[in-house]
Amino acid sequence: MITMDFVVGLPVSRTKDAIWVIVDRLTKCARFLAIKKTDGSAVLARKYVQEIVRLYGVPVSIVSDRDPKFTSKFWNAFQKEMGTRVHMSTAYHPHTDGQSERTIQTLEDLLRMCVLDWGGHWVDHLSLVEFAYNNSYRGEYWDGSI
Repeated sequence: MITMDFVVGLPVSRTKDAIWVIVDRLTKCARFLAIKKTDGSAVLARKYVQEIVRLYGVPVSIVSDRDPKFTSKFWNAFQKEMGTRVHMSTAYHPHTDGQSERTIQTLEDLLRMCVLDWGGHWVDHLSLVEFAYNNSYRGEYWDGSI
């Protein structure tokens, strides 16, 4: 079970201007994929298969916002072909897709630090940011007991 969302409004870096955030809801492991916000559904589907299905297989379900890229006819056909279901959240209700929203908040903070410290293009540092995010302690499972 995964969640998906986009981070847009980024400065262009090596022709990319957006990040596709995909989070495994069980492990909280995230993938940050640099994309162009104008990438069509065919490009995104290819990237999805290459980067997500290749490593993790086909998810049982996907929670997504109502971005036009996810509500297109392509996604319905793609999900039917892959045997999965899409659950659309309501716009401006982050509690439905809170995992993606929290991940994006952390992603933006990490990217800001990397670009300020190292300069250059954010795309150059995205894999390091993904590594740092996935290997950091986030406290989701700690109940206070020792």
